[in-house]
Amino acid sequence: MSEILKKIRIEKGYTQEYMAEKLGYKDKSGYNHLENGNVKLSVDRAIKISKILNVDPSIFFTKEVQETSTNNRIV
Repeated sequence: MSEILKKIRIEKGYTQEYMAEKLGYKDKSGYNHLENGNVKLSVDRAIKISKILNVDPSIFFTKEVQETSTNNRIV
C-alpha cells in the first residue's frame, strides 16, 4: 500500500507537506508514517486520500487483500 500511495502522490506532483495539510496533520511526519507503512491505513483515511488524489480507494487495499487470501487458503 505504501508504495502505491507514494507513487501516486509523486505522479500528481504533491508533496508530503501538501498531503499532510489536506489530511489535517500538524506536520508531514504523520503522513510520512502512512507512506512508509509504519501506520496502517484506515478505510476512512483511504477515502480521504483517494479524494485528494482522485483515485479509487480500493487500490490501497487490493494487494493486501490478495496476500491475505493467499495466506489463509486451506490446502
